[in-house]
Amino acid sequence: MTAPFLKIEREGPLVILSMDEPETRNALSRPEQCFEIIEALAEINGDTSIHVAILTGEGPAFCAGGNVKDMQSHQGFMAGNPTEIGERYRRTLQRLALALHGLEVPVIAAVNGPAMGAGLDLACMCDLRIAAHEAKFAETFVRLGIISGIGGAWFLPRAIGQARAAEMAFTGRIIDAATALDLGLVSEVVPREHLLTRARELADEISRNSGIALRYTKRLLRLSERNDLASSLDATAALQTLAHQTQEHRDLVDRYLSDLERRRAPSA
Repeated sequence: MTAPFLKIEREGPLVILSMDEPETRNALSRPEQCFEIIEALAEINGDTSIHVAILTGEGPAFCAGGNVKDMQSHQGFMAGNPTEIGERYRRTLQRLALALHGLEVPVIAAVNGPAMGAGLDLACMCDLRIAAHEAKFAETFVRLGIISGIGGAWFLPRAIGQARAAEMAFTGRIIDAATALDLGLVSEVVPREHLLTRARELADEISRNSGIALRYTKRLLRLSERNDLASSLDATAALQTLAHQTQEHRDLVDRYLSDLERRRAPSA
């Protein structure tokens, strides 16, 4: 039996998902890895007490991408004839891309080390990215004569813009964490020993807000990627109507007004 690829930790409204094969630098080499992540994401979507998630890697790397030795030996994702390879991509890596992009709660990528190829694409599927100083990023596919099979051509331009994404994709250049910060690929760079602490702080700030409002806000952000303004406003009206009916909304309004009255009350 292969050990689980994904380590899952629950801390109140936070779930931490850690890719846990440091000996392979958390490379994506087996369909089972994808299925584990997809299942974990489905469970998060089904639990409204979860407000936020963190995705990170164990060991020195975030995710090394695909297994180059498997490419050479035509094993793993690359096994079989062209039809079988294409179908395997659709059933595994591409289902993973759809599931992570479709996660209903905000997800923070805590990039602890190199995020290469599909590893960079995984980070770009997350809503927010913070990095350790040791992190490196590259869309390395062209260096191996292939393309991103997990959606990098869609995700990377949305993270850093079309021109900068094209430069990374066409050159396969490796960039460091400071450059990633300059490009807007990550929002913060911290020492590795503080990375999860900082990610938890950000997750805690997010999780203090209404769980249903966070999910609705993320849904609208995703819809805005493909809808025009009129369609986005229609969706906003529908979700806002639902949000106004929740007990969570009523409680938060009551708390806000109570805090306001207390701040305005003259001190004794």
